[in-house]
Amino acid sequence: MPKKYSSEMRERALRMLAEGLPDHPNQMAAIRPVADLLGVNSETLRVWLRCSEVEAGQRPGVTTDAAEEIKRLKRENAELRRANEILKSASVFFAKELDRPTTK
Repeated sequence: MPKKYSSEMRERALRMLAEGLPDHPNQMAAIRPVADLLGVNSETLRVWLRCSEVEAGQRPGVTTDAAEEIKRLKRENAELRRANEILKSASVFFAKELDRPTTK
């Protein structure tokens, strides 16, 4: 089960990484010592960095707010499709009932 890190921990790690980036030849060389120091997987720290760059507009991608909105709209769309299918089935059922001759 993955560990859940607090937002303060993420912010601290990203600050430390930003301070260390100029001293290293590439990002991974800067990420590894910060990750080891904080006890975080280096890949986790790299993903945090990518997400922060997307949020800041420095890298193309979908922001967290936009991703949540897309997810919400997809759920709503699926719910509306199910409701439409139910209403179509009900209208077919009641149309058949109206066409059926009554015997009284």
